[in-house]
Amino acid sequence: MTVQRPSAGRRHGIASRDTTPGTGRQTDTGAPTAFLGGLFRRRARKEHRMGLESSRIAFERARRSVGAGVGSGLRAAMQPHPLFVSEARGAHVWDLDGDRYIDYVMAWGPLVLGHSDPRIVDAVRDVVSRMQVVGTGHVLEYAAAEAVLQSVPHGERLLWSNTGTEAVQVALRLARAATGRRRIVKFAKSYHGWHDTVYAGLTDADTGEAAVPASRGQSPSVLDDLVVARFNDVEMIERILAEAVERDIAAVLVDPIMSNAGVESPTQEFLQTLRSRCDQQGVVLIYDEVIAGFRIARGGAAERFGVHPDLSTFGKAMAGGFTQSAVVGRADLIDQVTDGVVHAGTFNGNPVALAAVQATMGVLGDPAVYQTLESVSAQFELVIGDLLASAPQTARLKRVGSLLQFVPEREATSLHGTGGLWSEILGGMLARGVLFMPSGKIFLSTAHRQADIDATADALEKVLRQ
Repeated sequence: MTVQRPSAGRRHGIASRDTTPGTGRQTDTGAPTAFLGGLFRRRARKEHRMGLESSRIAFERARRSVGAGVGSGLRAAMQPHPLFVSEARGAHVWDLDGDRYIDYVMAWGPLVLGHSDPRIVDAVRDVVSRMQVVGTGHVLEYAAAEAVLQSVPHGERLLWSNTGTEAVQVALRLARAATGRRRIVKFAKSYHGWHDTVYAGLTDADTGEAAVPASRGQSPSVLDDLVVARFNDVEMIERILAEAVERDIAAVLVDPIMSNAGVESPTQEFLQTLRSRCDQQGVVLIYDEVIAGFRIARGGAAERFGVHPDLSTFGKAMAGGFTQSAVVGRADLIDQVTDGVVHAGTFNGNPVALAAVQATMGVLGDPAVYQTLESVSAQFELVIGDLLASAPQTARLKRVGSLLQFVPEREATSLHGTGGLWSEILGGMLARGVLFMPSGKIFLSTAHRQADIDATADALEKVLRQ
């Protein structure tokens, strides 16, 4: 669809529907009918502010039983506190007071098709009524695997796992087994899960090759296995990999678009250098596509950029909102699990999650899905980017596919948050019914519509005028 600049009055470009935050519940995604009349709804567009009191009370209660009051640590950084929701459909969530929010968190990335997509939910419902975790083989183990391998250009074989962190560890073990070496090259600011062995080198300053731990309680001994390089720095990676044998380097681990580090596209020279130097030195090239995979293209980074790794780790979008991950790639590497490489997990490849994977792969096989994602994401970038460029403290958006990143002028971005106006935007937009992430990452889905972008722009204009 054609992307158009916003006009005076209505903005255009993609399908529209009424989605004014906090004013009721739309009917075209299956959510309950709107509960405000037409006149009051028009007034509410100007006046409604989210109370958030129920979420505040719920958060205080959660802190008495759950560490930090959240299930995953970074959620505690939400301003002014985490939002507690009771329902999620399409591009929206509803809080405990029944107020509706336009959601750009999308569960921190998995929901390419939006919340509660009926095609995924129906597939899961069919399986969960018959079996949950069985501890034996079942048809979905290979049916879902075949669907994934059909999507991924370099996919010959896969291993099921549950989370991105687990999948990365499996991939590293396979690389070490294949090469007989122990050290891993990663890139400054990139995040590859919370495990001690990779949770390091997370700032711009961590480019001296030695890994800097990022959490209290990490084992310092494992950090000697990490070498930290700079993303898109061809000269540096050539120098490091020229000594791969001497330095005992088993693998290069790279997020091809730096999903958690500001969102940055790789140069073609950089990816081609990684591929050629890894081939020359017998190093395994691993793409961490836990966020990028099935979001930036059906075949992930290999399809989008044309340079294939030896292994990729996938998660998030692969299962349409359910918990599953996988290591995908060369058969000779994967098949080491039949020759002494241990790979285990009670919930690996469970029927419920794999029903979601199979259904998701089926939906993503339609090229119209990625056309829609590109259209809505480009429109969001255009409309919201124009507003940010004219703000008192200017900022911009970086985008790769349906993943965007708020980037303040002369300010750094990071896994844990970003500078400039973002903290004010985060809280101000939540109060006006728009949910963003503390890090400034923004996820779009096929469920987002022009009306969502319009309402987001209207709310942002008010926040920026404060």
